[in-house]
Amino acid sequence: MADALDTTREFLNTHAPFDQLEPDALEFLLPRLETRFYASGERITDPDSGPAQRFFIIRQGRVRGETPSEDEQISGKAWELVPGESFPIGALLGRRPVHTVHRALEDTICLELSVEDFDRLRSRSQVFSDFCSRRLASLLERVHQGLLTRNLGGAGGSGQLNTPLGARIARDPVTCAADASLREALSAMRDARVGSIVAVDDDRRPVGIFTMTDLLARVALEELPLDTALRQVMTPDPIALPDSAPGFEGIETMAEHGMKHICVVADGRLVGVLGERDLLTSHPLTLDRLVRGILRADTVATIAAQLREVPRLIGAVISQGAEADQILRLITRINDHATRRVLALLRQEHDIEGIDFTWLAFGSQAREEQALKTDQDNGILFRCDRGKEDTVRACLLPYAQAVNRALDECGFDLCPGDVMAGNPECCLSGPEWQRRFGRWIDQGTPEHLLKSSIFFDLRAIDGDRDPVEALRSELLRKTAFNSRFRRQMAANQMSFRPPLGLFGEIRSGSGGVNIKLQGLTPFVDGARVIALAAELPATRTHDRLDQAVSAGAMRANDARDYHAALRYLQMLRLRTQQQALDADREDSNRIRPEELGTLEARVLKEAFRQARKLQGQLAVQYQL
Repeated sequence: MADALDTTREFLNTHAPFDQLEPDALEFLLPRLETRFYASGERITDPDSGPAQRFFIIRQGRVRGETPSEDEQISGKAWELVPGESFPIGALLGRRPVHTVHRALEDTICLELSVEDFDRLRSRSQVFSDFCSRRLASLLERVHQGLLTRNLGGAGGSGQLNTPLGARIARDPVTCAADASLREALSAMRDARVGSIVAVDDDRRPVGIFTMTDLLARVALEELPLDTALRQVMTPDPIALPDSAPGFEGIETMAEHGMKHICVVADGRLVGVLGERDLLTSHPLTLDRLVRGILRADTVATIAAQLREVPRLIGAVISQGAEADQILRLITRINDHATRRVLALLRQEHDIEGIDFTWLAFGSQAREEQALKTDQDNGILFRCDRGKEDTVRACLLPYAQAVNRALDECGFDLCPGDVMAGNPECCLSGPEWQRRFGRWIDQGTPEHLLKSSIFFDLRAIDGDRDPVEALRSELLRKTAFNSRFRRQMAANQMSFRPPLGLFGEIRSGSGGVNIKLQGLTPFVDGARVIALAAELPATRTHDRLDQAVSAGAMRANDARDYHAALRYLQMLRLRTQQQALDADREDSNRIRPEELGTLEARVLKEAFRQARKLQGQLAVQYQL
C-alpha cells in the first residue's frame, strides 16, 4: 500500500495542479484515489448516466472527449486528453450530467475520486479550488511564473508591474504652494535630494509639477530671477493616477505622454510621486530616454536607432511581470510616437500647409496590439470642399509615400497588400471613406471581406480625431443592420483554423505552427464580428470581449477563458519574435509545439481549443 501511494505521489508531483497542492491536501487526496482500468473503446463517462459522480485523473493511456453525435465527431468537435489531465470538472461543479462522452482511445488507467471527496479537496486546497474554477487561467499563471523565474534567475520582483502604485511609494512627496517662489521650491528639492516638486492646493490636490528639466528650459535658459512664482514655470495640471492603479499603468502613462514622473493620488489628494526607475528597477535602458530620444529626433535615422532599442526594453518589462496585452500596448505607444515624429519631420519638406488631414492606423496598430516585428497598415482621411478631392489627394500623396518609406527605414515593413497612405485608395476624404466602407458592406465580395478585416480596425494617430470617430459610428451602424455581411465575415474568419486534429491533438507540419494566423487571428476576427453585431465601440480585442459581456453578447465565463487564451498566445508570439530577432531569423511568427515543455504544450492545446470554441459559437449563431 505504501509503495502504491509513493508511486502515485511521484506521478502527481509531475502534473499541474497536483504538483503544487498544499501538503495536507495532498495527504488527504492520496489514500482516497482509486485506480481503475478501462479497455480501449470503453466509455468512461456518458451524458445518459445522470449527474457526474467521479473525478478522473488520467494515469496512463489516452481519453477522447466527444459529443454523442457521430456527425459532430466527424466535424472535429472531439478532443484528446493525455496523462496528467483530468475531467469532468464542469459537470462536478454544476452537479449535472456530462455533456460529452469520454472514451478510452487505448487501454487506459485512471485515478478516480468520489464527488464527495472532490468537494472536500476543493474546500481544503486553495490551489485545487482555483484550478477548478479557472482552469486555463490557473495553468497560464504557472507558465508565466516559470518564465519570470527563468528571466530573473531566481531573483525577486516578479510581477511588480502589477503591484498597485501605492505600494511602490517609499517616501512622502515634496510639495509646496503654487505661489511659492522658485528659491523656496529649489531649496526644498535640494534639502530632500529629489528631482521634482509638486505644487498642491489647500486640499493637497496636485495643481502643477516642476522638474529639473523645467529648471533648465524655463528658468536657467530664460534667466528668470529666483523670486519668480513657481506657477509661472511649472507644468500645470499634472497627470495623476490613483494609488490602486497597477504599476504598468504608470509605465504606459509615461510612455504615452513622454513623462519622467507621475503623481499618485488617493481620493484626489497627493500621496506620492513615482519615476520610471521606481517601477522598472532592473534595466539600465529607460523608457523616458527612449521616448524622449524619439520626440527630439531630427532625422529618420535617429528614430530608427531609438526603435532598435525597443526589444531590450520589452525584455525588461516582461521580466517584471507585465501581461502580454499590456506589453503590446506599450510597444504601440512607442510606435505611435515614432510615427508622429516622422510625420512632423517630413511635413517640413512638402507643400501641404493648410490641408486638414488625419493620419490613420489600421490593423494591429489601431487595436494597440503591435508586436516586435510588424508591417505598415495606414491611411489618410482629409477634409476638403466637394469636388476638390483629387487636387488635395495629389498634394498629399508624395508626402504620404515619403512617410511610408521613412517608416520602412524605421523597421516597419512596407505592407505587402499596399494598405498604406501612399496608395491613392488609402488617401481619401471622409465621404470617400464612408462610400468605400458602405460599398464593401453592401457587396461583400471576398476581396471586400479581406479588406474589412484590416480597415475596420481604425484609429487616429495624428490630427483631428472627430472625423475618425464619425466614420467609426457610421461603420458600426451599417454593419449592425446588415446581417448578411456579418455572416460573411463570420464565415471568412473560419478560414483561419486552430491547428487541432480530429481528436484535439496539435497538428504541426514541417514548418511548425503560425501562431499569428492559426492562434491569434481566430480571436481577433471573432471579437471583431461580435463587436460589429452589437455596435461596440472598442477596438482592442480584450476590450471587445469585455464590452461583449456587458452587452449580453457573451457569457462572462467564456470571455474569461478567451482572455486567458489570447494573453498566452500573445506572450508566446512575443517570445518567439524575441528569439527570432536574437537569431536574425525571418520566421518570427512560427513556433514548434514539440519544443515546448509539457505544461506549456498543455496550455497551448487548451488555448487552441478556446479559439475553436469561439469559432464554433459564431458558426452556431450565423448557421455556418
